Amino acid sequence: MNKTKKIVIFGDREFAEIAYEYFTHDSSYEVVAFTVENDFLTKNTVCGLPVVPFENITSLYPPTEVSLYIAIVYDKLNRTREKFFNAGKEKGYKLASYVSSRSFLWHNVKVGENCFIFEDNTIQPFVEIKDNVVLWSGNHIGHGSTIHPNCFISSHVVISGACQIGSNCFLGVNSTIGNHVSIGKNSWVSSGAIITRDVPDGSLVKSAQSAVTVLNEGILFRKLASVQN
Repeated sequence: MNKTKKIVIFGDREFAEIAYEYFTHDSSYEVVAFTVENDFLTKNTVCGLPVVPFENITSLYPPTEVSLYIAIVYDKLNRTREKFFNAGKEKGYKLASYVSSRSFLWHNVKVGENCFIFEDNTIQPFVEIKDNVVLWSGNHIGHGSTIHPNCFISSHVVISGACQIGSNCFLGVNSTIGNHVSIGKNSWVSSGAIITRDVPDGSLVKSAQSAVTVLNEGILFRKLASVQN
């Protein structure tokens, strides 16, 4: 594939390396560097490319010459990725999105900035994927659904038709959302959960529709830490 644009990837961990592979082998972007905050700069290179301080990025790789991708997963319900998405915008960068050539998107699907859509996603008509969303591999996004900013959809998730996934949500592997269901913002849906009715903001859904706990943000983060451990 011809390389017509340049990109810097924010991050130096596993997702950054994965993003490098996909941008390099399945996009028109040439990755030219990685960047992290100076306090977290522990490597000189990643994938044979320089790692530079984010604080100095505009002088080294000006926004008029490169785009930026924020390669961070779902830390703190995607708050960390959101923070650096906003920081990149403030520095004047275009935040690039990647859409796998091995995924299926109907022609009128809308995709925002800093999205990453892996292979084998099926995205039906009239879907809108807003800024800073990750869709890992093998998901089904039903017609007319909207995924709001700063979400992370893991693998083999089914989002049925006309659903609303609120901002800063995480949907675990093999979770299923029924037709016309809304998931409130700042919610965590665990692997295998089946949801057939609306879920309020700040919910932790453990395994089924009946196991919904509504928590404030601080308690939710602590609860999620215990679940993940």
